[in-house]
Order: sequence, then structure tokens, then C-alpha cells
Amino acid sequence: MNDTIVTVVGNVVDSPRRYRPEGGSPVTNFRLASTARRFDSRSQEFVDSGTFWVDVECWNDLSGNVSGSVSKGDPVIVHGTLTTHSWESENGRRSTPRIRAAAVGPNLARGTAAFLRTRPARAADVGNGPAEEAMAALPRPAADGFAAESDIPVPGRDYVDATAALHGVDATDLTPEPAHA
Repeated sequence: MNDTIVTVVGNVVDSPRRYRPEGGSPVTNFRLASTARRFDSRSQEFVDSGTFWVDVECWNDLSGNVSGSVSKGDPVIVHGTLTTHSWESENGRRSTPRIRAAAVGPNLARGTAAFLRTRPARAADVGNGPAEEAMAALPRPAADGFAAESDIPVPGRDYVDATAALHGVDATDLTPEPAHA
């Protein structure tokens, strides 16, 4: 099979639409615009080149995660299989590019994100074990994304270069996770 795998960086141009075809898996669709920019040496400024418009379809678990996380205007990165969707219209045969997404994520070059894992907890993780206690002890950022006190490191924002930032290995951390399809 010769699939064309692409990664496109752009902006969501319409609100994602989620539906479940009769007897099928849930799907979320949205349109993505990716505008190339180049430096124009004559005007000494960056200018927009052409815009690539593409429809994106997200199936199964990705469908629910995208519909609950992505909004019109969001900068995203989409990775998946590029295809062409064709149909007959009153003006003749029409077609548009489409990406069947394998992954969709925020473009962190343009902002920040808070990730919430959707996989179900393993039986050993349920309760208030060492992992949950360690997470509860971590400082949480304020609404503006920064710590209330400037000397408190915030996971994902601050790099802490001290032995206090290191922790010992816990045997429960070494338990292999099952592979996900």
C-alpha cells in the first residue's frame, strides 16, 4: 500500500463537527488552512504565499478528543493520510484534499496547552498511590499559567537544575504499559 503520509501545520477555520454515521464509528470533521510565508527581499518584509485548504477527518477516540479540544481559530498540527475526496456536482466533477488524521495537536509555537490523558486507569493506579500523591504535591500554575510565587517551579514551564528536582526510582514506575492500537 502506498499511502501518502503528511503533517500539516495551520489553523482550524470552522468549528469541528462530530457525528456518528448510522451503525458506524464517531467521526469529527473540520477544515484546516495552512498559509506559507516567505520573506520578500524587495519589500523587506514577510508576505503570505498561497494557502493550502484541506478537510480533516478524525475517527474513533480521536474524534471525541478533537471535538472536545479543538475550536475554530486554533493553531494545530495534523498528521495523517492524504487522500482526495471526489463527487459529482451540477458543475461537473469536483474534488478536495482530505487528511484522515492519525494525530491532532496544538501548535505549541503559538501558545500553551494543558494535556489530560483519556486512557482508563490501570487497576494498580486506582486509589491514592505514590504516583497520585506525587502529582498532588506538584505546584499548580495560576490562571495566567505562572506560579503564584516566582521561585516555585511549575511542571512544563520551568527547568529545575537541582538535586531536589530529582527523585528515586519507584518499582511501580517500571510496570510496562499495554500497547494501544
